[in-house]
Amino acid sequence: MRIDGIHLTHVRIPLVEPFRISNGEVAEKDGIVVAVQSEGLTGYGESSPMSGSFYSSDTPESCWRQLTTQIGPAAVGKSFGSLEEACQWLDEQAGSNFAKVGIETALWDVEAQRRGVPLHKLLGGERERVDSGLAVGLYDETASLLRTIARYGEDGYKRVKIKIAPGHDVELTQAVRDEFGDIPLMTDANAAYTLDHVAVFQRLDDFGLLMYEQPLGGRMLAESAELQRQVATPICFDESLESIDDARQGVDLGAFRIANIKIQRVGGFRNALRMYELCRKLGLSIWVGTMPELGIGQAQGAALASLAGCDYPTDVEASSRWFRDDIIEPWVEVREGTIAMPQTPGLGYRIDGAKLARYRIAETDITRR
Repeated sequence: MRIDGIHLTHVRIPLVEPFRISNGEVAEKDGIVVAVQSEGLTGYGESSPMSGSFYSSDTPESCWRQLTTQIGPAAVGKSFGSLEEACQWLDEQAGSNFAKVGIETALWDVEAQRRGVPLHKLLGGERERVDSGLAVGLYDETASLLRTIARYGEDGYKRVKIKIAPGHDVELTQAVRDEFGDIPLMTDANAAYTLDHVAVFQRLDDFGLLMYEQPLGGRMLAESAELQRQVATPICFDESLESIDDARQGVDLGAFRIANIKIQRVGGFRNALRMYELCRKLGLSIWVGTMPELGIGQAQGAALASLAGCDYPTDVEASSRWFRDDIIEPWVEVREGTIAMPQTPGLGYRIDGAKLARYRIAETDITRR
């Protein structure tokens, strides 16, 4: 496998509605589309942190700098004996996982095309349809939250996740239960709480939730273990899972029971698969989260979620759920709560060059000097 060139396009696409969580709000989605040319094939990846340090310290601008000045120039012209060797080399480079993932996942697309298999099969996926779950942000009015769940619930999503924040938690969950009854339901705090809020989660225990996603800060592993001892509902790690070491330490402490694996956060498919295998070995439940990414990243997440051990619905939703437009054809679709896996070699979606040009913020080629 040889990396002959890399083409980067920073795009920005408006959201259907502003997306609000406990620590911020965005109305547009930035993504860096990474096209890797390798021996006559082109593979696509996506570097997709949210703007404004939404989920992490990484931003589209910081990833663009790393890709254009550091990681990209180092990668172009290199040859590797295998996909594994290429991914390991990338993982060892200095820089952010959110930047490296764009190149790493593009190489998996290249390899799947070279072998003539769909991406989900290269990853080891066994399912041809993947369960999809609905994620709903915070709203100023509870009625807006309920209307959103009702609107998208018609597509048959297999579970509902609502965002919560201190002061906006128990009453929101109560309202959803009152309106929709015994639907599969979970909460996501995006690390907004501390152990001072144990009573909140003990009250939430009464609602029969699937899980509490990331109630405490990402590095608050011991505190999470203490919270888990005091509540019945399983804790799910998201922001806390940046590496395999994080997973091992969290399990040793008894800090969580469910793992949300994000391809962007861990730096690509290789690390995601390693975390997946470890979590299965440790007896944890698993599902695949998103930022959400644009179409490329969403399709990659759905492909990973086709693995047998992913036992909760993925956060990958229909393109039209979040974006006014998308850069892939066809768009990701959810029908009767599931996403069908493409059957063509590679990613399985065409990248629309006209859409890249329409939403382009910056563009550059990285070639051999």
